[in-house]
Amino acid sequence: MDAWAGLCYVRPMARIKLILAYEGTDFAGWQLQPRDRTVQGEVEAAIAKIVGHRVPVQGAGRTDAGVHALGQCAHFEAPEQYARIPWRVALNGHMRPDVRVVEATLAHPRFHSTHDALSKIYAYTLWIDRTHVDPFRRRFVWDVPPLDLAAMDEAALHFIGTHDFKSFKNAGTPLGPRGTVRTVSALWRDPGLTPAEVVWRIRGDGFLKQMVRNIVGCLVAVGKGKVLPGDVRSILERRDRNHALATAPPWGLCMERVFYPETEPDVGPEGVATRGQDTANDEHQMAGCGNRSPRRL
Repeated sequence: MDAWAGLCYVRPMARIKLILAYEGTDFAGWQLQPRDRTVQGEVEAAIAKIVGHRVPVQGAGRTDAGVHALGQCAHFEAPEQYARIPWRVALNGHMRPDVRVVEATLAHPRFHSTHDALSKIYAYTLWIDRTHVDPFRRRFVWDVPPLDLAAMDEAALHFIGTHDFKSFKNAGTPLGPRGTVRTVSALWRDPGLTPAEVVWRIRGDGFLKQMVRNIVGCLVAVGKGKVLPGDVRSILERRDRNHALATAPPWGLCMERVFYPETEPDVGPEGVATRGQDTANDEHQMAGCGNRSPRRL
């Protein structure tokens, strides 16, 4: 009798971590859809061309149609013989140019891009020059009238902290044990790429469906004088989405960065992220791997 009879052989698998950038204009969002082009579908199709079969890809967040990303994080499992191929080059060679693998690393076997994420930073860009919108920036900005930026700064302070954000979620939010409670640790304003641009950045431990766009819509209403800065607290406390404030359009929004246990930045006393960390040079270290550097692929 064969001593090995009845044993099941499990093929060893490697977990690959990706940092992705994409222009969301021509995508129906991140999540796989049967008929529409999505970022997840594009990446999975590229992997299938390399390993010969479809492999599910998990993303850190599900961006909506038209939303962009500079630092979306994702992971997938590949057969061990593919562990050390140059994944960045290989995948980029099979995808259209509006989505790119910025970085590919061999991850810890238990790393999970969704469950291990500590926080995310989203950026929303406003264009405040009503004479024109730069044609080269029109896909990445929301064209609004000149705004009272000081009033918006005052209103932004009310969003920082742990709150029930039910007033700022749209229908379709999948709710777990936390319900609609989220923590926003920073919300601040930066100059944009051009003098006509203002960028609002928000960092939190998670976001409800279209929560960032609803917060920006509220801030713009404050900047137009339609809502007083102090009214934001009462809107939060009302926990009711029926407050007639507009949802900012998707094309101004960009997922900039996802933080994991080794990449969480310092935060200043007023909820403003410390500027000492160079986002562009972040190593995106693997969760659960101590101080070891990730293996570039």
